[in-house]
Amino acid sequence: MQQLDLIGCVTLLTQSKTFSIDGTLYRYSHKSDSIKSPHYFFEPLSHQKKTATLKANKDKVLRHCYEVPSLYCQHQAQITDKAIQQALF
Repeated sequence: MQQLDLIGCVTLLTQSKTFSIDGTLYRYSHKSDSIKSPHYFFEPLSHQKKTATLKANKDKVLRHCYEVPSLYCQHQAQITDKAIQQALF
């Protein structure tokens, strides 16, 4: 059984961490530019049932987002339209 830690603050979201939201593993992508009601975007890891990007507000992140410490920096590669970026660790 993996140890899951509930996110206590949205400033702890980084792209190198893996998060579990409602049983699906996600990687934090970015934050919207809105100051009043920012949204946080998560992309599912490969081989997950859900394939769409998840958009969540601060309240949902604080209640449903768990960090998976055992999968820290485990993202193998990021493929975009212009390049492939490999992870070092």
